[in-house]
Amino acid sequence: MRSLLLRSSLLVLSLAVLTACGGKDDAEADASTTSALPVSVAAAQTQVMPRTVLVSGPVSAFEEMQLGVEISGQRVTALNVDVGQYVKKGQILLQLDHRTLDSELAQAEASLRQAQASQELARLNYQRSEKLAAEKLISESSLDELRANRLNAEAQTATARASRDSAQLRRDFADLRAPADGLISKRLVQPGQVVSAGTELLRLIRDGRLEWRAELPEDQLTGVAVGNPVQLPYAGQTITGRIRAVTPGVDAQTRTGTVYADLPEPGTLKQGVYVEGRIVTGDGEVLTIPTAAIVQRDGHSYVFSVSDKQQATRHRVRTGQALQGRTAILEGLKAGDKVVVEGAGFLGEGDRVRVVDASAAKKAAAQ
Repeated sequence: MRSLLLRSSLLVLSLAVLTACGGKDDAEADASTTSALPVSVAAAQTQVMPRTVLVSGPVSAFEEMQLGVEISGQRVTALNVDVGQYVKKGQILLQLDHRTLDSELAQAEASLRQAQASQELARLNYQRSEKLAAEKLISESSLDELRANRLNAEAQTATARASRDSAQLRRDFADLRAPADGLISKRLVQPGQVVSAGTELLRLIRDGRLEWRAELPEDQLTGVAVGNPVQLPYAGQTITGRIRAVTPGVDAQTRTGTVYADLPEPGTLKQGVYVEGRIVTGDGEVLTIPTAAIVQRDGHSYVFSVSDKQQATRHRVRTGQALQGRTAILEGLKAGDKVVVEGAGFLGEGDRVRVVDASAAKKAAAQ
């Protein structure tokens, strides 16, 4: 009887211990499930996206003209333009002191008129002498002399005309005129300044036309062609243009080439502004994932996948362009791979996760 009671007590104690152990395991499992981060996943998919090249470069003048005068030692008496002013072809931009030049021109014109009068007199004398020579009233030698006088007078007139034209040209040089329509981009002269021939005084952007220039490595340069669209985001707007020219070769030192893009409507862009542009080279199929799945850490791009043990595994990827909430993946994933979207920013390597739908994961992340 006593042994029976002892065995019964041991059986009850054993059942109590087993029950306690089972409850502990269940509690740990519940706690583990509760601590797992709710996340949503999405599969990497291929889709058609524009192929683009992202590169930075300066905005420059299509053609910038350096303007100066062709005479030296004259003082600037009038400066009619300033930086930022749009001018028309032939418009007088500045004037030099031309009083001496006016006097020289007047003297040259007087000399020309004097030579023309002498030429006319020599012509009339020769005409009269021809009639007299026909009637044998003067000798042939006298006629030859009058003919020579006429020719000499014509030469003197030509010389005087050339001197007058030279004086007129020097006088015209005193007025610096715009060689084309354009925008004054720089002023290097002040009124009253004595200038020298060939010195740069003003700069003019021909037709106010701007272009964007960018240096591309040789592997990207081969994919860019004349006519490709260019998009330049700047000051809250996107300036559009087209590739006008591509250098036929690359620099031997830098291994880069230059592309030139016309900007027919530059908007608020100014010469010298350095902007990042996107060159659209065509359409193609690329592997994409939701942009929210990409985590930036340590200067690199990462995504997380979920293992069979419901743990987060980090993968480094190389990204391409982003469009409409999706980003191209150039390296690190293949089609069909599932990555964490909602909740990816809170994950670390090996964290426990619980896959739920996107709305639940978003709500959990907000909390």
